[in-house]
Amino acid sequence: MTKFANIVSLNPMTTMNVSLPDELKVFVDERVIHDGYGSTSEYVRDLIRRDRERGHLRDLVLEGANSGPGVVADTAFFDALRQRISSEA
Repeated sequence: MTKFANIVSLNPMTTMNVSLPDELKVFVDERVIHDGYGSTSEYVRDLIRRDRERGHLRDLVLEGANSGPGVVADTAFFDALRQRISSEA
């Protein structure tokens, strides 16, 4: 079996129908052409991936915000960091 066939068999696709008003359909069609997507499905998959990545980034930001105060990144901090790196080299 070719490498391509293995990839396809590991990533089955499901069909989903989405109803859009004409205005949004025109917008999507324009984005597909303008951004060089091969199809509307490819564009929508990219939007979903980006939304998932944004959600993950938001979770990381919130986790950092809730982790409490960090160290002060002042001159002394960077001097100590440089010294630590120099001693490890």
